[in-house]
Amino acid sequence: MEKFEDRLKQILLQYLRQENVVGERFPICPDVEEKWQELLQAYLPDGVREFNEYPMVSLGWVMFIGMAMAKFWDEDWEVYGALNTLSLYEGLRNKRGFDEMDEYILEDVLKLDEEGCKKMTETVAECASITNTLLRKEDVEPGTKEALQAYLDSIHQMYLMGMAVQLNAMGYKMLGLN
Repeated sequence: MEKFEDRLKQILLQYLRQENVVGERFPICPDVEEKWQELLQAYLPDGVREFNEYPMVSLGWVMFIGMAMAKFWDEDWEVYGALNTLSLYEGLRNKRGFDEMDEYILEDVLKLDEEGCKKMTETVAECASITNTLLRKEDVEPGTKEALQAYLDSIHQMYLMGMAVQLNAMGYKMLGLN
């Protein structure tokens, strides 16, 4: 499965670079990355429930969450980082409900205008489509341990891509060390 996650990461990065929403170097933010395992536990019941009927939502919403977490990191990580991760997730989800979590994050957390919301929604939808296509092509039997691992790898990469896109949007650039 490690090959799958690496392949997915490279394909998503290629698309995001083509769209000019991430730079050549993948931005890293250890604080946001470290929240992943806790966020996963909070998101997984919702994500799995939605996946069969709405795979794009299940995959895409995690990218929006990654964006929100990067924004929280930039605004005041001492406050946000100290909060219970389940509470952070529930705060994002419960403001307008799971189905409209994307709009809440885009409009109220990231404060994007109408055009920005439209562009970001299209970007996330394409990333979710790419991820879903690769996931479906991964030769694993539904309902197996391998299928769950492929799903977990997929949403992990979507979270990281959301973080990267938002860090880039806020002007963070990764520089090489000499």
